[in-house]
Amino acid sequence: MSNTYSLLIRGGKVMLPEGMQQVDIAVEGEKIVEIGPSLSGSADREIDATGKVVFPGTFDGHVHFDEPGRTEWETIKDGSAGLAAGGGTTFIDMPLNSSPCLLDKEEFQKKYDIASHDSYTDFGFWGGLTPDNLDRLEELAACGVVGFKAFSCYSGIPEFKGIDDYSALKGMEIIKKLGLPLMVHCENDALTAKLGAEQAAAGRDDAWAYFAAHAPITEIESITRMITFAEETGVKLIIAHASLGKSIDIINAARVRGVDVSVETIGQYLILTDEEVAALGPVAKCSPPVRSKENQPLMWAHLLAGDIDYVDSDHSPSDPSLKEGVSFMKAWGGIASVQHTLTGLLTHGYHARKVPLARIMKLTCENMPKSLRIEGKGKIAVGYDADFALIDLNREYILKADDILYKHHVSPYMGTRFKGAVDETILRGQTIMRDGKIIGTPRGRMIMCKG
Repeated sequence: MSNTYSLLIRGGKVMLPEGMQQVDIAVEGEKIVEIGPSLSGSADREIDATGKVVFPGTFDGHVHFDEPGRTEWETIKDGSAGLAAGGGTTFIDMPLNSSPCLLDKEEFQKKYDIASHDSYTDFGFWGGLTPDNLDRLEELAACGVVGFKAFSCYSGIPEFKGIDDYSALKGMEIIKKLGLPLMVHCENDALTAKLGAEQAAAGRDDAWAYFAAHAPITEIESITRMITFAEETGVKLIIAHASLGKSIDIINAARVRGVDVSVETIGQYLILTDEEVAALGPVAKCSPPVRSKENQPLMWAHLLAGDIDYVDSDHSPSDPSLKEGVSFMKAWGGIASVQHTLTGLLTHGYHARKVPLARIMKLTCENMPKSLRIEGKGKIAVGYDADFALIDLNREYILKADDILYKHHVSPYMGTRFKGAVDETILRGQTIMRDGKIIGTPRGRMIMCKG
């Protein structure tokens, strides 16, 4: 008796945990139920993936979708549409730049209510750690946050305060007991303030003044200090958006000592250089800043060596007025990029530097849900959610404003050529994006950590 499935994907080259294989994928309902060559049976819907690579849907562990409170910057609906257009099926939203920030269970509920109604993709939330909410961490864990996010510096949002040494220590002690990770934005607040003041006193407010104010030592010192606290408390530490090869050297040395620390980087640190950012202007401003052309190959070397654990988008848009008509120093420090993490890695990694597709899959799909103990996401395997990105590895396109699905159609990559494009994105067995357009209505749901 032949099997009948809800979906069969045939003829594609499938990125399995053990490597790429020419196999078919059978889906029943929302789950993968069978994988193998030339599967027998029929389905309510069949997709011919001949000539395409079938990736797991990507898992972006670092986005700022800004709801509630700052919908003029970004919305969960538009942000998740952009994620889906880039092959993404799950995001974890940061506790800022929404207003109020996600620092207690009341704000968790507000954000959850919006996402459960508006998100095209599955979602989760980071809770915030600040000096003011040490007594609210347990309730946030009970709500279902996947972990906590803190800044060792000014966050850019006055109501989300950076941690001092006391709140770093006490926060890590609590978070360790809760069995969750802590992600930290690492820059030395005192140094960036003083170095920035020096630039202002000299009458400089351009990109190079910003780079000087956020010099490499500001990142290196802060990472070293956060690792020291993590080593003392035993908390699982994630270093957010490392921009320097030397930062990853420090993290590697800590891992050798047994510190439970992993590291994220972001596409712009692999793709752009400081000179290119200076030419592009505020659209390419981020924090920490993009570094020198001498640093860029060090980042790629670490990526190829397996020293980087995750590549996320750190999608951090703003109202356009915060980027336009202001000096580089005063402009908002965030890049809109949620749609282009995977295609950026295919272009600049796979095609330009021969980075294996298996490595790109681990960085964008598999490693983050594994670290967060989220079951059923990040792999194409029997029993996992039927989340897929169907990719044409050789299709080239030049990014235009009309291609962008997130709220504000701006990007530091506007007008550049990508090679490798997502033709279709499938969430739990249903297509949510095809040929650059959203299909259907929002159906995302919250993901949870195991145990």
